[in-house]
Amino acid sequence: MKLHDITMKEFKAGLKRKKTLIVPYGSVEAHGTHLPLSTDTIAMVEAVNEAAKVVDVFVAPPVHYGYSTSTGDHPGTLNITPETLRRISIDLVRDGAAKGIKNFILISGHGGSIHTFAIKEAADRVVSEIKGIKIAALRVYEILGKDAEKIAETPGDAHAGEIETSLMLYLRPELVKGVSPKGRPNLPKHIYVGERLKHWPGAVNGDPSKATREKGKAYFNEMVKGIVGLVKDMEKLK
Repeated sequence: MKLHDITMKEFKAGLKRKKTLIVPYGSVEAHGTHLPLSTDTIAMVEAVNEAAKVVDVFVAPPVHYGYSTSTGDHPGTLNITPETLRRISIDLVRDGAAKGIKNFILISGHGGSIHTFAIKEAADRVVSEIKGIKIAALRVYEILGKDAEKIAETPGDAHAGEIETSLMLYLRPELVKGVSPKGRPNLPKHIYVGERLKHWPGAVNGDPSKATREKGKAYFNEMVKGIVGLVKDMEKLK
């Protein structure tokens, strides 16, 4: 049940049979020259909505903005600060709990480490202050099974590469604009530097040319399976 599509009467009625709210997180971030800036959000929202057909949950509108470290200088990337992301997450859980939600799944399609840590830190902070709630805070990739690892041909495939391009070919083919060259970031290990665009101009980590719609469908199904399993695990937990 999508929160943004229902009335307050429908929400109140829904609370009688479900207490779980999923909040999908994404980003506005450069994904090569071929994928939309909203790639992370699109994939996450679609997976959550598909999972909601299997398990009876509330689905919140996405938190579309996030914090992107390595692509922060790239054209089109629009960041909010980790502190803003943390505050948004805390506020959503606090007010959701006040409205009767007991289980919260804060799940991100954007995998940035600082971005993810901000959401996890928010969950850790608020779960100790509100009695009787449970929170999961994670990147969707953390709950994928071993079958997902076998889909990509490209070793170490990641940002805007084979898998994300495959996902967009399956979910939003009209938004895929050709194919970016394969690439890898050339950022110094363990050293934070400015001018990151200079070290990773293409914003691709992998090989988009190996992407197919079939791989995207298979990976998407693994995402949905992982979300469904997480909801069931959370609702069984006492």
